[in-house]
Amino acid sequence: MMKQLPQYRVGRIADADIAALTFQETVHMLEQWAVERKDGYVCICNTHSIVTAGNHSEFHKALTQADLCTPDGMPLVWALKLYGFERQDRVDGPSLMLKLCERAPQTKVSIYFYGSTPDTLDSLKERVEQDYPGIRISGSFSPPFRELHPDEEERIIDEINASGAHIIFVSLGCPKQEIWMHRNKDRIHGVMIGVGAAFDYITGKVRRPPLAIQKLGLEWLYRLICEPKRLWKRYAYNNPMYVYRFLKSYRQNKRLTLYHNRPAGRDIEK
Repeated sequence: MMKQLPQYRVGRIADADIAALTFQETVHMLEQWAVERKDGYVCICNTHSIVTAGNHSEFHKALTQADLCTPDGMPLVWALKLYGFERQDRVDGPSLMLKLCERAPQTKVSIYFYGSTPDTLDSLKERVEQDYPGIRISGSFSPPFRELHPDEEERIIDEINASGAHIIFVSLGCPKQEIWMHRNKDRIHGVMIGVGAAFDYITGKVRRPPLAIQKLGLEWLYRLICEPKRLWKRYAYNNPMYVYRFLKSYRQNKRLTLYHNRPAGRDIEK
């Protein structure tokens, strides 16, 4: 059964409920949540997320209980457009993070960075403070490449909460970041947003493909060419599996989506 989300439109893609919000609507909603001190977490989903959710029960639960799942990757955007959300555009991690950072000095929202390496975090803070004068970075933490011990995790959660951060950007990669946010959703105060490799993209550690390639839905091919040994197995499995699961559930999910988004149902303020 589709989760009841009264604040916004949503479309079911395979087994995941993806928000049918434009980029600007998403930014506006998250700013409202941050300013109002709402606690919650946001998953930014692509085809890898959809396929992984079908194979990984804890990750599926993390997506199901998220306060918001956005469509990162053009295949998800195209799916929502097929459901009738013609204005849908991509809501990806790096772009969303940069826009929220750009707006932070005006909205008085403070930021916390969780993930990546100490060097990357130093470069990220320098870049963000240079590009967005007046932004308030409440803190940052680079976790070790292992599971945190309970007392370690308790200390870092206390640190995040004591920092007063409104938004916590989490960069641990999928599915680790989504599972981490889900496990701590009742312990961390603020809006957690899992932004994947955004820290590396923003600091220039990893290059993003040209915008034209992103719009064509070929970012996966660009990344495969750059890192063939690491990614070829993932894409050889994920891409066909995503298409299969989407087509298999398309008719049922479209009916479900149209029913839950009928005029008397939920919508956001225009």
